[in-house]
Amino acid sequence: MPFYMLQGRYTTASIKALVQKPEDMSKAAAAVVEANGGKLHNFFMSLGEYDFVVISEFPGDDAAAALAMTVGAAGVATDLKTTKLLTPDMVHKAMTSARAAGKSYSAPKGS
Repeated sequence: MPFYMLQGRYTTASIKALVQKPEDMSKAAAAVVEANGGKLHNFFMSLGEYDFVVISEFPGDDAAAALAMTVGAAGVATDLKTTKLLTPDMVHKAMTSARAAGKSYSAPKGS
């Protein structure tokens, strides 16, 4: 199954609720990933642009998109960003294909 990374920011109301009653959000992350047909690998709180990062596997892009929609519709997070992740083997195959395809490609003149 392909891997995906979901990043997001908690709403002000969500942060306030977590400060008032701290809880391990990895359990909620696992439940929503599984409800959308996936498998949670890691849930991280993060510093910087995003508040959390979810690393998971899904059967396909539609299931990964459903995760973001589920979280977004719940109103607990904003600025959700889903990134499909590639394993080293997938990238190696892409490089090999690119090498073969490069023989038939002509770059624009003057570039």
